[in-house]
Amino acid sequence: MSEPNVFEQLVNKVKRKIEQRKNQASFRAMAAQLSENTPEGKLKPVIFFDASTRLSGASLNAGFAVVTAWSLGLQGVPVVHFVCQEGLKPCLLGTDRNNPDAKPPCQSCIRQSEAMFAHSKVSPFNYQTDSTFEEEIQNLDLDQLMVFEYRSIPLGELCLPSTRWIMRRHHLTDEEYTRSLFKNYLRSAWSLAQQFEVLLDEQQPQAVVVFNGMQYPEAVARWLARRCKIKVFSHEVGMLPITAYFTEGDATAYDLDIPQDFQLSESQDEKLNAYLNARFKGDFHMAGVQFWPEMSDLSPEFLATAKKFKQIVPVFTNVIFDTSQPHANVLFEDMFVWLDSIVETAKKHPETLFVIRAHPDEAREGKASEESVAQWAEMRQIERFPNIRFVPPQEYINSYDLIRMSKFVLIYNSTIGMEASILGAGVLSAGKARYTASDVVWFPRSIPAYQEQLEDLLTVDQVEVPEKFNVNARRFLYYQLHRSALRFDAFLEPDGIWAGYVKLKDFSPTTLLPEHSKTMQVISDGILRGGNFMYQEDL
Repeated sequence: MSEPNVFEQLVNKVKRKIEQRKNQASFRAMAAQLSENTPEGKLKPVIFFDASTRLSGASLNAGFAVVTAWSLGLQGVPVVHFVCQEGLKPCLLGTDRNNPDAKPPCQSCIRQSEAMFAHSKVSPFNYQTDSTFEEEIQNLDLDQLMVFEYRSIPLGELCLPSTRWIMRRHHLTDEEYTRSLFKNYLRSAWSLAQQFEVLLDEQQPQAVVVFNGMQYPEAVARWLARRCKIKVFSHEVGMLPITAYFTEGDATAYDLDIPQDFQLSESQDEKLNAYLNARFKGDFHMAGVQFWPEMSDLSPEFLATAKKFKQIVPVFTNVIFDTSQPHANVLFEDMFVWLDSIVETAKKHPETLFVIRAHPDEAREGKASEESVAQWAEMRQIERFPNIRFVPPQEYINSYDLIRMSKFVLIYNSTIGMEASILGAGVLSAGKARYTASDVVWFPRSIPAYQEQLEDLLTVDQVEVPEKFNVNARRFLYYQLHRSALRFDAFLEPDGIWAGYVKLKDFSPTTLLPEHSKTMQVISDGILRGGNFMYQEDL
């Protein structure tokens, strides 16, 4: 397919601008209707903060937050939106990776905020300089910035995931660009912290709701609220289209508390199988992104190579800067340390073909890793090892066929580990995944225990996979899809402009009330009454 010419690009830009203004008008219109039906609240308020969700459009998470806030308001719960008014220099999505001091697109973001929060109570925050703070960070090197604390707030720790995310790498380099960006985040974080503390003191909220909880603006707000013993809930996109995951824990960890007596019925099994059949063909979207544009069969060349070995062990990796990684690094320092250990194991087992599969998202346009498994493979000269095959992210081989012909599977914390258990494979996990606590895979408690179990699996004639792994994996995945993925498709739909962005559907304001929406009932119960943010039955 040819690239659009200059005229087509201009036409598309105009179309996007028109659609964007329509979307903003629909948010204003709905907010006006709601204001006429919103009772005066006498309860303690709930604060919403989601500066890292979007700039000039309504992302999925921005949509989840505003719809939830509307629902609470209709129930008589006062809602306050903590809203950026050029208060972050820069914000996460407004960061120019080529220029850390470039100004973010504040005016278009403010216009979007005015539309989404029209007729709502808003507490704006701006950017405040602090000469004393500036003196504290002025001469710090990168290592010092990462652990920097100010007024007992671990700002360096709170800003680190965002710096890694925007730099597209886990191991940051101590250079001027990185230090400059980190300091800008720290300045913004401290400015934000002072104003959010005032808001907490003024409002005395019963709860705070933030996006993600790991990106630095929301991470700072969450930390401050928790210090005040205020409940904080975070949200992320769910596993199904137009669904959200809410939790009082860490949204990026996706922990699920599944009742021990929960077993899939015959109809639930069929529903799960339909999902898996599509997934195993590469038909999978999340947050509006299709990770597998195609899925190719294993090549005759690969199959011929595989026949030369006694056994095959796939090794599935993750994107190193993903916000799930801090949760995963409980055994190994990071994923690359684990991969180094796999190379050492491979040297001892020439009879085994280790197939290291880079995650396809590692090369996604606009979000490609600057510290990738492909770079690691080149640095380690993986091609020198006859029993290690590296599969780059752009090579869309059928990983499920690879699992089917494996002796067992190695993962860090990838979702494919759960799917491999469903396919009947034994899975050894090196990182904490969302499902490791649910007895889905082997997850040793220490590196020596991990190495010992890996050696046992490589040398045993037949790997005995506990039957419970398959059963628990199916239970976990079903719960993740149909109990924890809270549906917003009655209120939101793709905006037709950007992948992962939404517009409002045409709906009556009363449908936002818990008695008319199971989703709003579950979320309201979670925020106001300590519920678990799960559907108790299938919809």
